[in-house]
Amino acid sequence: MSSQIVIAIGFIFFLLLFAGVGIYSATQKQNNTGDYLLASRSVNPWLTGLSAFATAHSGGMFISTIGFTYQAGISAGWLLLGWFLGDYIAWFFIHKPLREVSEENNSETIGSFLNNNPRGNQFIAVISAVITILFLGAYAAAQLIAGGKALHAVFGWNYSLGIIVGAVIVVLYCFSGGIRASIWTDAVQSVVMMFSMLMLLIVAVAACGGIGELWTKLEQIDPTLINPIPPNLEFGFGLFLLSWLVAGFGVVGQPHIMVRAMALDSAKNMGLTRNIYAVLYLIFSAAAIGVALAARVLIPDLISNGDPELALPKMAIQLLPSIWVGVILAGLFSAVVSTADSQILSCSAALSQDIFPETAHSYKLAKLATLMVTVIVLTIALASDKNMFALGVFAWSALASGLGPLLVLRVWKRPVTPIVGVAMMIGGITVAALWNGVLGLSNSIYEVLPGMMAGFLIYGCSLLLMRQPKKSV
Repeated sequence: MSSQIVIAIGFIFFLLLFAGVGIYSATQKQNNTGDYLLASRSVNPWLTGLSAFATAHSGGMFISTIGFTYQAGISAGWLLLGWFLGDYIAWFFIHKPLREVSEENNSETIGSFLNNNPRGNQFIAVISAVITILFLGAYAAAQLIAGGKALHAVFGWNYSLGIIVGAVIVVLYCFSGGIRASIWTDAVQSVVMMFSMLMLLIVAVAACGGIGELWTKLEQIDPTLINPIPPNLEFGFGLFLLSWLVAGFGVVGQPHIMVRAMALDSAKNMGLTRNIYAVLYLIFSAAAIGVALAARVLIPDLISNGDPELALPKMAIQLLPSIWVGVILAGLFSAVVSTADSQILSCSAALSQDIFPETAHSYKLAKLATLMVTVIVLTIALASDKNMFALGVFAWSALASGLGPLLVLRVWKRPVTPIVGVAMMIGGITVAALWNGVLGLSNSIYEVLPGMMAGFLIYGCSLLLMRQPKKSV
């Protein structure tokens, strides 16, 4: 039996396992939008924590993060550490009140939560929905690209074919049971993700001769690979690390992740969910860094003759028996699907609930919106230049800068007028885009920091203007 057939058997086995979980979850569903979008706010903390981990640690961790660490060396670890600290702070101060306030307001989507206008003005909801569809849709496209790259590396498939296969699987998950199917399959996928990354780490470090030999060989290849401080930081290391901490806090602007806090069965269980998520995050991120560094030693030619983002699947083929390569591929695809289905569901919710609120209670139209969004995401993925890291990282920045500051104010029950809310969203994204695309400063300070600061600054200026005494006529 050829190696590719054995790889395919292992890969298909896990895909069928995920499909079975998704189909079983559909037996618990209710045919209404509240269940399709929030699983009737009844998800237990273990499933929520596992799902949040699988959704946040997307195919990007297997593809783009490993590709970046392959090139940058151990200094890439600061990105993940800063990201973790900011993310953990958000879990402490934002997620629990979001669960409580969203239930008080009967908000089923992030857009309706941001809008929170009893007079029926939909400006904020519509603008936030457009932002969600544009940037979260691009983020979902980045996940499909990751899946396409993995299938190309292992089977030699055309990128486009792999992207289409990923999109079809995502639609099946979403249609089977909405967010409940997404969360249940995420929980299983998180186990496969963790197992596959740890297995490859152990095998790869052993192939390098142990941790000491790995370190020595990295230094021989390029001393900068073991330099903990990134080079050429225009504003110093402190601001660089702070910007990545704020990037992690930018999770508050990611609808596909924050909606999991809204679906939790009780706000009292948020602490347990947070700790499950944090432990998995730390273990998985550390393993990913180790895999990337080992790949730099074992397959060093990807810098000059290949794609560093393919380091993980190529190293798996080189080191593992075929059946285990199938497991690695399943882990990677798990990461892709667990994020992409969540992102597409959030985009479809924005379309059916926020842009067209008259369809808000139609279960059939909610599923139609899911299909339409999938077509949009598939088109973006097929038309992109296949640079997943750039596409995914800026999508996160735009969502964090555009939606994050407003969500924080809503969680803290601060009054925000529709005009100010829209100005915060547009201003935050504009500053992030200028910082990245025009000024080119993102390598020194990640654009989420100035982007989110701009949103809060606009709100602060609005408060000062409202406090100005009126001139007598």
